[in-house]
Amino acid sequence: MSATDIPDQLDDIDSVELIDIRTSDRSTPFEHRVEPVSKTTKAIKFLDDHPDVQISPAAIRRIAYGAVEPGLLDGARLDRHRVETGWLIVLTYRAYTLMLSPAIENDRLLDEAHYAADPGTGDNQRVLSMPTAHATDATLVYADPIDDLLTAIDRASKRVRESNPQEVGRRIIERHLTAVPASFLDAGPHPDDDLSIVDGNSRWASCTANIKVPATLLGPTTSKDPVQLLPSHLMRRSLTDRRDLVRKIVKSAHDDISADDGRSKAARNKRDSAVEILNAMTVPVQVIVGYTDDKPGMGMRRFPVAVRSLLMRMNVGGKAFDPSTKNGVTAEEIVTALFDAGELGDNAPAVKDVLLGRADVTDPMKSLGLNPAFRDLRFAFVVQQLTRKERRLNAIMAAKLDKKKLQVSHRSGPAAELGLRSYSSHLSKETMASVRTAVETGVLWQDLADHEWMVENVDSDEAVDDLLARAKEDDGTAGTAARLLLGVLAMVTLVTSGNLLAAAGSAEQLVGVKIMRTSVGSVIKAVLDKREGPQVLADAIKRIRAGLRPRWWSGGQLVEREGWKGSDFNTHLRLAASHGFDPEHYQNGLTDTEIEDKALTVLQASLNTAVANLDHLVDLRKKNGTTADLPWTVVESSFKNINILRTDLGKISESEPR
Repeated sequence: MSATDIPDQLDDIDSVELIDIRTSDRSTPFEHRVEPVSKTTKAIKFLDDHPDVQISPAAIRRIAYGAVEPGLLDGARLDRHRVETGWLIVLTYRAYTLMLSPAIENDRLLDEAHYAADPGTGDNQRVLSMPTAHATDATLVYADPIDDLLTAIDRASKRVRESNPQEVGRRIIERHLTAVPASFLDAGPHPDDDLSIVDGNSRWASCTANIKVPATLLGPTTSKDPVQLLPSHLMRRSLTDRRDLVRKIVKSAHDDISADDGRSKAARNKRDSAVEILNAMTVPVQVIVGYTDDKPGMGMRRFPVAVRSLLMRMNVGGKAFDPSTKNGVTAEEIVTALFDAGELGDNAPAVKDVLLGRADVTDPMKSLGLNPAFRDLRFAFVVQQLTRKERRLNAIMAAKLDKKKLQVSHRSGPAAELGLRSYSSHLSKETMASVRTAVETGVLWQDLADHEWMVENVDSDEAVDDLLARAKEDDGTAGTAARLLLGVLAMVTLVTSGNLLAAAGSAEQLVGVKIMRTSVGSVIKAVLDKREGPQVLADAIKRIRAGLRPRWWSGGQLVEREGWKGSDFNTHLRLAASHGFDPEHYQNGLTDTEIEDKALTVLQASLNTAVANLDHLVDLRKKNGTTADLPWTVVESSFKNINILRTDLGKISESEPR
C-alpha cells in the first residue's frame, strides 16, 4: 500500500463547539447569520432620537450595521462612565469584530515611528498627531493622511498580536472592548469615519489572527492563496461592503462546517477551523456615544482628554502600560489640561506644540526664541515648564498624577518622556533603552521647582561661556537661574551621549571609593555645588554638541583622558559628586585594605563636615530668629540618608560598649 492510500486516522480530541451568542430567544437551534439591513431601521431611529447620543448619523449607522442583534439596540439602556472631566455616555452590545478597527496610534512603536520634535525624524516615520475634538459630536478627529493612519494601524495590530495573544476560537471574547467614533479629515477615496477601539486591541487582534479569506474577497487578484486580514483591508471598504464581507466570511465558514460530515482528522480540522472563525467573529463592545463636560462651556473640547484618560486607567491589569508609556500618556494629559486651563502663557499654542512634540516644532520653537536644531534646548524647555511654581499649574499636575501633594520626584517621569521625544530617532534602540533607564531614576532636583528660571537660546559656544560666567559670578537670583539652566543642559547632553547613565555595578573598582549612585538629577545638583563643577559641565555641553568626548578636571585644568569611555566619565562624575574633583580623595594602585581604610576616612570626614554644616544652620536660625519647622518635603531625603547611614554603618561596626 502506498503512502497516499493510508486513510486519515481518527482523532480523539474533542471538536470545537460553536458557541451560541444569542442574548434573546434560544428555543431554536443556533445558526450564526448576519441580519438583513432592514433589521437595523428601528435601532437607527432610536439612537438618532435619543437625547444623550451625540454622534453623527454615519456613526449611528456603523453601530447598527455592526451589531450582531440590531433589534436589541431599539430601546437599549445607555450607561454613564465617570472620568475626571465629566461623564462618558456608553452603549453596550455585541458587535461583529470586523466592523470595528484597532486603535489609531503608534506611540508604542518608537523603533519604527518617531516624534516630530526630533529634527532627524522623516515625514514617513512620524508618530501620529493627537486627535482633536469634533465641534459638537463625541468623536475623535484625526488630521493625518489616511495612508499614514492605515500603515500605523496595521503595524500596531501585528505587534500586539505577537506581544499579547489571547485565547480565541475555542472560546469567545467575553470581556468588553471599548470603542469611540472616529473621523478622518484627509481620507481621500476611503471612508472618512470608523469605530476605533481604545481598549481591547489585543482581543481584536487575536480574533482576526485566524481569519484568512480568499484574496478575491478583497479585490481583483490572480492570487489563489488565502490572505491574512489586516485593519487596512477593512478600513478601505465602504460600510455596506464591509458588512457584506462579514456576511461572506460567515457563510463560507458555515459552508465548511456542513460540507463534510466525515470523521477523519482532515475533515474535523476543517470544521474546527470554521467554528473557530465563527467564534472569533463577534465581540462584546462598549461604544462611547456621548460626553457631558463638568464645565458646560467647554462643550466637546475635552472629549479627547476624557477618552485618553479612560484608556490609561483601563490598562491596569496583567498587560498594563509600561512606565515609559504611562508617563507619556500622563504627560500629554497634563499638557492638554494646562492648555485648556490657560496655564501655558501668552504663546500657549506654541508652548503646547513644543511640549507634546508630535507636530513639527520648528516654528513654535522659533516663536519662543529657541533654536529648533538643538534637541537639548527643547528638553530643557520641557523641564522648565513642568517645574514652574504656579499654584494652579501644580494643582492640575497633582490631579493628573493622582497625588495629594506634588513633589519634584512626581514630575520627573512626565518631564523625561516628553524631553526624550527630541531624541526618538537620534538614538539607537539599544542606546535609548540605557538612556530611559537612567532618566527614569529622576532627571529633576528640588532647586528646579524652588527657584524661577528660564530657558535661553544657548545655541553656541559663546552663549555657553556667557551662561557659565553668570552662573559662577552671580550669587543672587540671576546666578541661581543660570546655574539651573547650565545644569539641565549638561545633564541632557551627558545622559543622551552615554556619559551619565545608571552606575555600573563595578564602578567602585575603577576609582576605589564609594560613588554617588543616586539619580542623574541628584548627581548634576551635587556637581553644580562643587567649585569646579559648573566649568566641567559647561565644557561638556560644548564638546558633546561638537561630537567630541567630554574632558575631565585634573591639575587645575580641563584635560582629555585617552581611552575613556562614557562609563569612565560617568563613574568619575559620580565620584566627584560625592567627593569633589580633588584627586587626593581617590587613587588607583592601592591594596584592598588601603582602599577600605581610605574609604572609611573619607566617610568620617564627610560626616564631620555634615555635622559642622548642621551646626552652622542651627546658628543661622537662632541668629535670624527662625522658629518655623522645616517642611518635611525639604528634609525628607536628609532623614532617609541618616537612617541609611545608621543602618548600614551598624552592620559593619561593633556594638557600642555599655
